Amino acid sequence: MAKRQFTIDTGREKIPVEGHAHKNVAVKYLMRRRRSLLGTRDPQKVDTLYSSLPTNIKIIGKQLTHEYKINWERVGSAEFEGSRFVFTMDEEQLQNGDTIHNVPTVANME
Repeated sequence: MAKRQFTIDTGREKIPVEGHAHKNVAVKYLMRRRRSLLGTRDPQKVDTLYSSLPTNIKIIGKQLTHEYKINWERVGSAEFEGSRFVFTMDEEQLQNGDTIHNVPTVANME
């Protein structure tokens, strides 16, 4: 399967990317943001980065747009208890009016 063109819309910026599937593009972008938080040592900069994390993200393809609601936690409390900057992702709606899909995804890699 060849990579396709997507646009990530965070509400603040639009980023053109390549990927295979809407969900995978979203996870890759969010993991990149998480890694930048984990690698930052300055507490003030961590607070600034954490407050600027997206809570809603749209992955715009050529035909479909998937919208995800992102829940960030400073310290994981569910499956990955104690891990830092855990996020869960729920798919909200499709552009063509299909029903709402819930896709629980917990990404945690340290």
